[in-house]
Amino acid sequence: MGGKRMVGVACRLVAAAAALSLALTGSALAATPTAGRDGDRSTGVAEVERNGGHRGTVEALRTLVRQGVPGATAEVREGRRVRTVTVGVGNLRTAEPRSTRDRYRVGSITKTFVATVLSQLEAEGRLSLDDTVDRWLPGVVQGNGHDGSGITVRALLDHTSGVYDYTSDEEFARAHLLEDGFLRHRYDTLPPERLVAVAMGHEPLFAPGTSWGYSNTNYILAGMVIEEVTGASYADEIRRRVIDPLDLEATSVPGTRVTMPRPSGRAYSKLDPTGTGRTHDVTRLNPSIAGAAGEMISSSADLNRFYSALLGGRILPAEQLARMKSVIEARDGLGYGLGLTRTELSCGVVVWGHGGGVHGSVSQAVTTEDGKHSLAYNLNSDWVGDGQGVVEAEFCRG
Repeated sequence: MGGKRMVGVACRLVAAAAALSLALTGSALAATPTAGRDGDRSTGVAEVERNGGHRGTVEALRTLVRQGVPGATAEVREGRRVRTVTVGVGNLRTAEPRSTRDRYRVGSITKTFVATVLSQLEAEGRLSLDDTVDRWLPGVVQGNGHDGSGITVRALLDHTSGVYDYTSDEEFARAHLLEDGFLRHRYDTLPPERLVAVAMGHEPLFAPGTSWGYSNTNYILAGMVIEEVTGASYADEIRRRVIDPLDLEATSVPGTRVTMPRPSGRAYSKLDPTGTGRTHDVTRLNPSIAGAAGEMISSSADLNRFYSALLGGRILPAEQLARMKSVIEARDGLGYGLGLTRTELSCGVVVWGHGGGVHGSVSQAVTTEDGKHSLAYNLNSDWVGDGQGVVEAEFCRG
């Protein structure tokens, strides 16, 4: 995608459609950033000045804090070299700075893990991505023009199915995304069948295969397909096939667990699409609201290890990796494959990865074609901050 800027696109994708992310706006947090350990008192930069060569990346993160993001944490890997950055605070009440070891909700980055498992199952001959959804989930995708007999598993993974996005349902948004509803229902368990039923109450976005439209329902269904094929939950398959082999110690699929594992900071949201009003601590929530579309927890180190291994050919056979990287020109210059995005930055560098947003948490993980240069970061707010400059600064420096 010639000359396209990945992170601005990815953050807009997160804001518009990724799992349960509220709209990101330009409103600034009315709080003064606090110094991190050994850091700049104006932005809380910790342990960065000794890591020369990444000053542009550090400054891009500082800019996000100046714009109102409470705090950010990031890791860069280049071969065997690892550099970490923290900016701002992880807790507005105590002014505790963010940690380079923070675990955080990664939202739609979950989709890459789900697509990886399905690609492995295809490589093992246990299903074909050209199977219809009805082959594995008979009668589940039906109603108001939806028809699972005409939708393939591949179309779920690359968002060409046309299946309606349950997070776009107005009643669902009022009950689970916006202030009053979220505060009442933040601990509710929402089974995947219920989320699919919300989507089936609407007409499809388009006929299967005729267009592209980001839909979280696609990945709720993909998780259900994994369970039908394997007899195990999609969470168990991710643990067995990806988390354990790569030793991703900070990565988990929490299911209905509402708390965050330590170490972790707090997550903050306005719970308002305008990005104004009261700032809420939204750290505790039942992640079944996102399920296979966005429930996972990870860290910057683990995300870099995962995407480096994936793009480096250490998780999938070459044929499946090539199919995963076969992208569709989606929108705003975003190339979307099977749970994997591709963009060519302003300097010509191509990066692969995914963005993710959930209440109070926006994340991005990208790596180069060979998997040797990776960046992952997290912002602990969902109403302000465009991370485009962070990736551009890191991969286009010099």
